[in-house]
Amino acid sequence: MSIIPYFEKDNLRLYYKDVGKGEPIITNHGLMEDANYWSETGVTAKLVENGYRVISIDMRGHGRTVIKEEPYGYDADTMASDFDALADFLGINKFHLLSHATGGMVAVRYGMTRSERLLSLMLTDTGSNTLVETPDYREFTEEEKAERDMRAEQWEKATDEQRAQLRELWIANDLKMTIEDRMAEIRREPGPYLFKMAERPESDKLFKIYEGFLRRHDRRAVLTFLTNFYTDPDPRIEGLRQINCPTLVLLGEFDIVFLKPSEIMVKEIPDVRHVLLEGLGHMTAIEDPDRTIKEILDFLETVKQTGKANK
Repeated sequence: MSIIPYFEKDNLRLYYKDVGKGEPIITNHGLMEDANYWSETGVTAKLVENGYRVISIDMRGHGRTVIKEEPYGYDADTMASDFDALADFLGINKFHLLSHATGGMVAVRYGMTRSERLLSLMLTDTGSNTLVETPDYREFTEEEKAERDMRAEQWEKATDEQRAQLRELWIANDLKMTIEDRMAEIRREPGPYLFKMAERPESDKLFKIYEGFLRRHDRRAVLTFLTNFYTDPDPRIEGLRQINCPTLVLLGEFDIVFLKPSEIMVKEIPDVRHVLLEGLGHMTAIEDPDRTIKEILDFLETVKQTGKANK
């Protein structure tokens, strides 16, 4: 019988998986993902093969991690403190931090104040503000635009009480859907984060990985996270300038949501490597694990040899 590892702090029961030996890498993941974003794509195994210890977590509101009661701590600063707490628990002094998307928003906030503890910071498909603009990834009909504008106006005019009621309505409607219904809807309308993945010839196989994330979630928890986390439009320029460790900013050429936020990070972080993966979208490790792994390993080797992001 296998024992599932958890770290407990206050009302948090944080799932993590610890494999390999060598310099430690703590990984975080994106919205509606979990630690398997790195393991099922082969990134974890390749890092272990190359002499790293990989500690992968399910962040708050996701996967196998449990928040027993309020406060949930669904904000970037609270979630960043989880890295310190877990590292202290495991007796780790310094570590690399590998992140994706929403997890990267948390990781970059950690780097702003705690980079002395980081061997390096790896930010894939992400930005430093938690509230981002979402460009259109396709031509929308006039009816679709009108419906989107109506929902935005409804939200803007709502009181706090009304917004809470809207959140509960959205959650209730989502909970009525089966996983199969959700996956069918996603395949019909993949949105700006998944549309390049949907275009790949092996998309059925790739969406099986994504479906696995959905099956491991407490759906109410992740939906509550969704309606609480994304609140801060400030990229925190001064904070970016305080990141004092080698940093990798990696994303797909068609990750339209994070092209501009990544440019801000590249401009402001002092020691940074910028990698744009041609032909890929937001889900870089799923869409092309080989190229993603190659870039991560090359960055880590440069850091090991020079202590810098670039040779």
